[in-house]
Amino acid sequence: MKNYNCFSAIKEAISSGETNCLSLVENSIAKISASKTNSFIEVFKESATIKAKEIDEKISNNTAGRLAGMIIGIKDNICYKNHSVSASSKILENFESIYNATVVEKLINEDAIIIGRLNCDEFAMGSSNENTIYGSVLNPHDLTKVPGGSSGGSAAAIAEGLCLATLGSDTGGSIRQPASFCGVLGLKPTYGRVSRYGLIAYGSSFDQIGPFTKNVEDAALILEVISGCDQYDSTSSTKEIPNYSNNLSLDGEKLKIAVPEQYINAKGLDVEIKSQIQKTIGKFEENGHKVEYVDFPFLKYLIPTYYILSTAEASSNLARYDGAHYGTRSTKAEDIDSTYIKSRSEGFGLEVKRRIMLGNFILSAGYYDAYYTKALKSRRIIKAKTKDIFKNFDLMLMPTTPSTAFELEGIKDPIEMYLQDIFTVHANLAGVPAVSIPIGLNSSKMPFGVQLMADTFEEEKLLAASNFLMSN
Repeated sequence: MKNYNCFSAIKEAISSGETNCLSLVENSIAKISASKTNSFIEVFKESATIKAKEIDEKISNNTAGRLAGMIIGIKDNICYKNHSVSASSKILENFESIYNATVVEKLINEDAIIIGRLNCDEFAMGSSNENTIYGSVLNPHDLTKVPGGSSGGSAAAIAEGLCLATLGSDTGGSIRQPASFCGVLGLKPTYGRVSRYGLIAYGSSFDQIGPFTKNVEDAALILEVISGCDQYDSTSSTKEIPNYSNNLSLDGEKLKIAVPEQYINAKGLDVEIKSQIQKTIGKFEENGHKVEYVDFPFLKYLIPTYYILSTAEASSNLARYDGAHYGTRSTKAEDIDSTYIKSRSEGFGLEVKRRIMLGNFILSAGYYDAYYTKALKSRRIIKAKTKDIFKNFDLMLMPTTPSTAFELEGIKDPIEMYLQDIFTVHANLAGVPAVSIPIGLNSSKMPFGVQLMADTFEEEKLLAASNFLMSN
C-alpha cells in the first residue's frame, strides 16, 4: 500500500477511492507489527478496526469529521476510555482508564482513529526512553541509539511512518528533544492552550500535550482540534482558538528573530548543529527577516530551577500511588506501613524514585525556603526576561538539543542526562510555545532540529515561521 506522509494526501486518496479508513488501519497495524523500534506498547486493533468501519460509513454519507482518515498514536500517559494506560510504570500495570482525556475526546469527535499507545519514560521522567518497564525504544535512524525522551515512542513512530501523527507530553522538552533526535516536527503549545485533563501528571505547572508530525500542516490541524478551554482543567485558557491550519503563510510579514548568544555559543553544543543553525539564520535573513543576537544571562540557572520545581511537583503528584489509595499493591504487604513502602519500592523505577526523593527533600522543613522558594523566584525572573525579549521580537531561535542522539545506555550520570534538556526547559519555565523543526543530518546521518519559541498564545506565528523553514 502507498505510504502517505500528510493528511491532505490521505483525504485526496479517500475521496478518489484509492483507499479507505479500514485499509489505512490495516496497513498501520502491519507496519507496527514489523517495526523493530519498540515504539508501540499496544495496538488497539479491535477498537481501531471498528472505528475505521464506522468512519468509512460516515464518509460515504458525507457526515465525517475533520480528521476522518487520520491514524494517531497516543503516549502511554494519556487516558483512553476502556483502554490500558500505565505511564510505562509497574505501579500502573494492568490499569484501564474509565474515561477519555479531553484531547482524546476531541480527536474522536472529529473522527480520528486512535491506533495504540506508545512507549515512554516512566511517568514522563527521562530524556532517552530507557526508563520504561516495556524496554527501551530504539531510534529508527540507528537502532543502537536512543530516540530521546520522554515521548520517544511518539517520535520514533512518526519517523518510522507507523502512523500519521502522535501525541506526546512536554514537561521540560519531552516533545521537542525526541523530535530533534528522530528528525520530525514536535510542538509544545502554550501552557493552558491544551487541556491536561486525562494526562497522568508529572509537573502540573509545566506539562503540556502536543503533536508529532512530519509537516506543519498536520500539526496545525491537530492543535486546532485539541486546543481550548475545558471545564475539567482550571488551568486551560479561555482564549479564542485561531484557525491555525489556514494561516500557515507569513503573507509577506517580516519577522524579528532573537538568537540568545549564550545558547548559540554554549559549551558542549555540537559544531555541526551550530553550523546548520547559522545556515538557518542565514535563510531567514536572505528572505528579509531581521535576526539579532540578544543577551539571555540565565542559561546556567535553567536546569537547576526546572529540576527543583518539577521534582517538587512530581513528589506531590505521585504521592497518591501507594498501593492503598491508588496503584498496584505489593503482594508482600502485611500492614499499612509495609503496604506503602513495598508498593512504592516495587512499583516505581529508579529514576522516578530519585525524583520523588529529591522533591520530598526540597519540600521538607528547613529546605523549602532554601530551594523551592528560591526556584520560584528564579522562574519569575526567567519568565520576565523572556517577556522582555518578546516585546521587541516575534520569535526566539536556538538549538533544540546540544547533540544528536546518543548511544543506548550511553549516559550513566543523572546530571549529564538532565543537561540534555538545557535548551528546552526554557519554554516550560516561561510557559511559552515552542517547536522543534528538523533541519538536517550530521556527518553520521543522524537528524537534529532547530527550536523556535514565541510569546504566549502566538502559535500562529510559530507555525507560519516553521512552515517557511520546512518549505524552503
